[in-house]
Amino acid sequence: MFGRLYKATLWARISSMLALWVILTVTPGAADAAKNLIVMVPDGTGATHTTLARWVSESQRLAIDSMHVGAVRTYGADSMVTDSAPAATAFATGHKSSDKFIGVLPGPVTIPGVPPVPEELQYKPVATVLEGAKLLGKATGLVATSNIQHATPAGFSAHWPDRNNYNEIAEQQVYQDIDVVLGGGKLYLMPASQGGKRTDGENLLNVLMKRGYTIVETRDDLLNTTADRVWGLFAPDAMQRDLDRAEFAPQEPSLAEMTKKAIEILSKNPQGFFLFVEGSEIDWSSHANDPVGVVTDYLAFDAAVQVALDFAKQHGDTVVAVFSDHGNGGMSIGNARTNKTYSKMSFDSVVQALRKAKLTAEGVAKKIGNDRSEAHIRTVVSTYWGIDDLTPEEIAAIQNYDGKHLSYALGPIMSVRSNIGWSTNGHTGEDLFFYHFGLNVPTGTVENTDLAHAMASLMGFSLADIDARLYRSAEAVAAQYGARLSIDRSDPENPVLVLRNGWTARFPFSKDILILDGHTFRLKAPTVFAPNTGKVYINLELE
Repeated sequence: MFGRLYKATLWARISSMLALWVILTVTPGAADAAKNLIVMVPDGTGATHTTLARWVSESQRLAIDSMHVGAVRTYGADSMVTDSAPAATAFATGHKSSDKFIGVLPGPVTIPGVPPVPEELQYKPVATVLEGAKLLGKATGLVATSNIQHATPAGFSAHWPDRNNYNEIAEQQVYQDIDVVLGGGKLYLMPASQGGKRTDGENLLNVLMKRGYTIVETRDDLLNTTADRVWGLFAPDAMQRDLDRAEFAPQEPSLAEMTKKAIEILSKNPQGFFLFVEGSEIDWSSHANDPVGVVTDYLAFDAAVQVALDFAKQHGDTVVAVFSDHGNGGMSIGNARTNKTYSKMSFDSVVQALRKAKLTAEGVAKKIGNDRSEAHIRTVVSTYWGIDDLTPEEIAAIQNYDGKHLSYALGPIMSVRSNIGWSTNGHTGEDLFFYHFGLNVPTGTVENTDLAHAMASLMGFSLADIDARLYRSAEAVAAQYGARLSIDRSDPENPVLVLRNGWTARFPFSKDILILDGHTFRLKAPTVFAPNTGKVYINLELE
């Protein structure tokens, strides 16, 4: 059934797949070129983001400028403007999905052109390209500046219909047996009794250590480690914006440093590696309409791209793919103030204020803190942004802002002074650029789902085949073995699937563990519960 669905979906998209999928499967040497695959996502980045970053850069050049360019469509199964979760699901699994869904098939489909999913398959977990690479024996890695449980890295490493359930995502990630994981998010690995966020009483840090990981928590620890399995936890939650790091968290590594170390470790594997890297907080600065954060975090991401390209150019067997998940903010160079003066807009009027900034809007917000007095606000904004002409309206906007992030009141202040416009604090639905190195073929305009199938093809597997191996319905397995199926909820926070037929097999939810008649075995994928349907999906392959 699922194989037929996959073929139908592939046929429905053949017009766009011809631009990428067919080329990669018939190009001589294409598969050989992808012993290593590095996927890099500047979250929430549109064409204006990269254009502005290029102008602000002292060199006026970006690493992506040397790469081949195509285009990617970004919509989801239920919206023309996608959230990061279904976007990540699309390019990790090859399936459009529903809002907030991570690594699972959608519910009802509402967007024309997206094939509907049969009711019995809705909400089913589906395999990712990272999981496929791992089955091939490749080393795997995740790098992000957000908490590592955030939507985009989660899309490659977990299966759950709610991107905000970081505790669930964290547990699945730990039991995915990924070789290198670098980012923030330590809180979601620790029980509440020890200052963390977990409510199930589990300490996943202990699990990592028992499984042979070296845990690093500072830049120096990361750069000095010689371990082959590393989990970096550089912040309780998200890491700092790149520009703010020196002021607030100098012990954190940069994205380029994390990328370089991940490649160094993963490239030891003779079978090759798959590495995912995200510049997470470009998106967050876009939500706040903060051009300083957008530019500086994008340039930090571009430095990581250069690290990947340097490695790829030294190794003819490496492909680097760079693409964003969605646009954000409707950013423009030029705004309502330049309606009649755009043809006379000078370089300095856009770039000068951005180059002078010492902190992002988020960093300035931290400096303002709880002191909303006019004198304090003026001092902070002058010190860190060089802006000495705040208007009474701007002071009032800062003083009266009662939302979660004061940066939302500050971002527009810098935007006005840089002739930057914004249409929204939310995501946008335009097609985006797809940059690639190592394919050496034109790619045209493709679907975000096409990227997943192309990546799988480059590494030598089919996502449908991997999915059939990793995520089987427990009901079908029980029927196959004539077993009785039940769920043990004696510990509500840690339920266990149980199969019995003269023997007893226990599959703890969210773990890659099988306990068969009291003997414990490791599986090739975690057991995944689908809360929308109550179904459980299991793997029977032993490590």
